[in-house]
Amino acid sequence: MSAEKKMSSSRRNQLKSLLLQIGEAMLEEEAREAEQEKDQYMEESCPPLSIPNCMQELQELCRKVHKQIDLVDDERYDMEMKMKKSNKEIDDLKLMVRDLGGKFKKPALKKVRMSADAMLAALLGSKHKVSMDLRANLKQVKKEVKEEVGAADSLTSGTFRYE
Repeated sequence: MSAEKKMSSSRRNQLKSLLLQIGEAMLEEEAREAEQEKDQYMEESCPPLSIPNCMQELQELCRKVHKQIDLVDDERYDMEMKMKKSNKEIDDLKLMVRDLGGKFKKPALKKVRMSADAMLAALLGSKHKVSMDLRANLKQVKKEVKEEVGAADSLTSGTFRYE
């Protein structure tokens, strides 16, 4: 048997209930803090509304509110476009990852015995008749020992002749 004793089901249920109570209390506290932050932001950002008595002041207030609405609407539109662009990039990357994931398998290659001439004929077609006899295509080069010796002497002496 192991050195540790197994926990009884009643003890396990008791610990679960305690964890749930602690989690619930933490969620309530977070909700309270969020509500306080919201109230504080509204007090800072939105001054209390005072309705003017005359028509001119009321029109001026409406113009001011419309300007603020336009600014907020511009910011909202910009954020929406950024979000759409980001979502499109995310979707493209997901597609790339899925494609790279390897849905398709490499086919098993078979060994084929084929001569070099047959391979060239298969690649180039039956029109071209190519032979792989490379030695037949080489040029015959005759070396003259006397010229090579003369060239070596001129290099070592340091004088060059131009012809």
